[in-house]
Amino acid sequence: MKTPKYLSQIGFSAILVTTLVAAVSLNAAEEKKAKPYPLDTCIVSDEKIGADPGMKPYSFVHEGREVKLCCKSCLKGFKKDAAKYVAKIEAAEKKKAK
Repeated sequence: MKTPKYLSQIGFSAILVTTLVAAVSLNAAEEKKAKPYPLDTCIVSDEKIGADPGMKPYSFVHEGREVKLCCKSCLKGFKKDAAKYVAKIEAAEKKKAK
């Protein structure tokens, strides 16, 4: 007996939804474990985060570390030389620990 097409589609949809929920859960867990961002300025532009009400701050997790930017457009600059900006964050963490 051949399985009706709609049952195959329902099964595929259930697998897809389960996969998406798992991915979102893993991302949320990663963000909870992330090292907090030690600065109150954008690592790319050096602008104070949240100082300009017209710019919405943007944050994300990069290699287990929280990164905060003054706006999403700074993400392009961060991605161009992520190692440089991570080094700046690490230097700020060391300075804060003293």
